[in-house]
Amino acid sequence: MTDAHDIIFRTLGDPTRRALFESLCRDGEQTVGALTARAGISQPAVSKHLGLLKQAGLVRDRHEGRQTHYTAQLGALAPLTDWTNQMARFWESRFDDLEDLLKRMDQ
Repeated sequence: MTDAHDIIFRTLGDPTRRALFESLCRDGEQTVGALTARAGISQPAVSKHLGLLKQAGLVRDRHEGRQTHYTAQLGALAPLTDWTNQMARFWESRFDDLEDLLKRMDQ
């Protein structure tokens, strides 16, 4: 795995960050205040999690007056998607090999 994979897995491995990211994916751009209201944790904690999501490239922020708006960056999931597809192909191949072996054993 590459560093990009590690960063994404580590960042989304935290349930609070994952929930914030999922909320942004589902509901679109949101302010820190809106995310805090749903998160059930303090605003400084939400801001810290958003900062880590931003460092990982998973969200982008936009300042408007005194408010900061966050948007999910779905393209940042490409390394994770690629890795998941590679693993799916690997296991499909293994299951095909196992199926062939079991067929030969039954003959």
